[in-house]
Amino acid sequence: MTDRMHAGLDAWCSFFESLSPESLDRIGDLAVAELRFADPFNDVAGRDRVKALLAHMFETLEAPRFRVTARASDGATGLIRWRFTARRKGRTQPFTLEGMSEVTLAEDGRVLAHIDYWDPAAQLYERVPVLGAVLRMIRRRLAAPV
Repeated sequence: MTDRMHAGLDAWCSFFESLSPESLDRIGDLAVAELRFADPFNDVAGRDRVKALLAHMFETLEAPRFRVTARASDGATGLIRWRFTARRKGRTQPFTLEGMSEVTLAEDGRVLAHIDYWDPAAQLYERVPVLGAVLRMIRRRLAAPV
C-alpha cells in the first residue's frame, strides 16, 4: 500500500469518527464520484447518494457516532473495525452496533468502495420484543451443543 493509500484510509477513518451534518461535504475530497457504499440495509452507488444516506442517518438518529477500534491494510484494501453508538429520536436509551468495513482505495488514496459487515439479527432484530424471542429460539436450535 502506498503512502497515499495509507493517508487515504486514515482520512476516511477520521471522516467517520468526526462525522456530522456539517462535515458531509468532505466526502467530495475523500471519495471518487462513483463511490459504492453497502451495509445490511443499503447498497448505493455515487458519492452524492452516499452523502444523502449519511444525511438521512442524522435526520433519524440522535448523537450518532463512529469510533474506529482497529484498522489494517493490504494493497488497495483497508479493513476497519468500528463501534457505532446512537439513540433513536425520542428515546433516551442509546444503542451500540459493532462491525467491520472493507474499504477499497484508488491509487490516489480516495475511496472507491465502503462495504459494511455486521450482524443485524443479533444487534437489532433480537431487541424487538416478539421477533427477538423467535430469533433467539432459532439461534439456540441451530447452535452447536456445548
